[in-house]
Formats: sequence, C-alpha cells, structure tokens
Amino acid sequence: LFPGLYGQPSVAVVPDENAASSGQKLKIGVVLSGGQAPGGHNVISGLFDYLQERAKGSTFYGFKGGPAGIMKCKYVELNAEYILPYRNQGGFDMICSGRDKIETPEQFKQAEETAKKLDLDGLVVIGGDDSNTNACLLAENFRSKNLKTRVIGCPKTIDGDLKCKEVPTSFGFDTACKIYSEMIGNVMIDARSTGKYYHFVRLMGRAASHITLECALQTHPNITIIGEEVSAQKQTLKNVTDYMVDVICKRAELGYNYSVILIPEGLIDFIPEVQELIAELNEILANEVVDENGLW
Repeated sequence: LFPGLYGQPSVAVVPDENAASSGQKLKIGVVLSGGQAPGGHNVISGLFDYLQERAKGSTFYGFKGGPAGIMKCKYVELNAEYILPYRNQGGFDMICSGRDKIETPEQFKQAEETAKKLDLDGLVVIGGDDSNTNACLLAENFRSKNLKTRVIGCPKTIDGDLKCKEVPTSFGFDTACKIYSEMIGNVMIDARSTGKYYHFVRLMGRAASHITLECALQTHPNITIIGEEVSAQKQTLKNVTDYMVDVICKRAELGYNYSVILIPEGLIDFIPEVQELIAELNEILANEVVDENGLW
C-alpha cells in the first residue's frame, strides 16, 4: 500500500539537555484534522516551542480549516503572540479543523503546489485513524514526486483506538474519560437520590468501546455493554436486551428501581445480525438492485 514508505527505519526521539540547536531554519506546516480532542492546542504549542529552541528563525504555518486549508493554501503564520491565548486551552479554534480528505489526483496536486509554494520542510497532521491514513497517502505521494516535505502524523482521538508499540494511547483519551466519568458519577448520584429513574448513557466510540470500558472502571455503573464482547460472543439484539431486562428485574426485586447503563455509540454495528443487514443493504445500494416497481 505504501511502497515508498514501507520498511523505513524507526527513529526514537529521547530528551537530551545537552542537545545543541541544529542552526537550520525550517519551514513547518501543521494542520488539525477531524473532530476535536483535548490537547490539540498544546501539540501545536509544543511544536512551536521546539522550533524556537532547536531551530531558531524557523517559520511555522498553521493551515486553516483542516486539510482543505492545505489544498487551498489557506494558512496563517504562527508566532508566539498568536499562539499565547490558546496554550493549555481546549478546542481546535486556533486554526480550526475539518473533515476533508486529500484523495483525488487533483487534490494531491493542490497539496504538492502548496508544499512547493511555501517551501515546506515538514507537515504535521494532527488527527485520528482516517487522518493518519490520509497523512500516509500524502507522504507516499510527496516521496514519489521527490518533494523534500516530510509528513508526520500525530495520533489524536478520544476514542483511544489509535495505538502502537511507540504510542500506548492517543492524546485526548484520558481527559475525555475523566470528564465523562465525572458526569456519569453525577448521574449515578441523581439516580440513587430519586430512586426511580433508569439512565442510559451513550458514550463516544464508533468502532471501539475503550471509553465505555474506562468510564465503567472509574464509576462502576449497574450495567455496561462492551461492543467487542457482544461481537465476540455473537450476541443478538434480543440477547443484549434480555440481559439488561434481567438485571433491571433482579434489582427491582431487591427494591432498587433505578439504574445507570453505559453503552458505546457504535453498539449496533457490533451485533452480528445487524452487520449482515448493513452489508446486504450496502450491496443493494451499491448495485442499485431494484425491480420494475422500484422495490428492492
């Protein structure tokens, strides 16, 4: 998939107080891609601080509005004064994000032109799994065209589903879990105080239940549904429903007519029978299989 990048040697960067400045002036771009995650502004701040300390006189560009900013060459030059109000602040509003992808030949050409126009030595893509895949494609394209621009992917996702040996977890996951857990704890106290409500809390995690599991470990709710467990055990929608009903009934027998139930947002996609239905519908829609009456 990435013939130009595959097999490249791995490099580990370690702190060294005695490391001298490279003396080389660099031109670096940075872009925020996808949904917001706590810590995004501090990644940009860290990049700026590093350039100031190790490569004085460098130029730091922030592409506005996500990958579209690269294609349209829409950027702002980031300096100490511009970055200061955003340090240690949430959100992605320093340069804003976007969900555009660089995937067509024309879009790759636009990105090449931007890299050449700004004479970029490097481009840092801060994003999740889709964004980092796009970063790999962009790096492969730049390498095939012998551009000097190096593309670096920075793993960002609160879902916690982007990890490897060198990256045990993506930034944003820990903060998100703590914030969610505080809210869930408040809901649990409210449920116990009233003693008559059932709260279903749907947590982020389209293709992974990491947030749901971590919040369950921190708050100990009455019921937690883990999507991967549902899939592994090949549970049906009825199985999941019956399980929750059984727990609710048993708690009611003990006089506890309240519960807090955690479920991941992508739960329905983990259920095998629903997966089959979605696959069949996708095939029908893709092939436009309809009869003469317009019915599937």
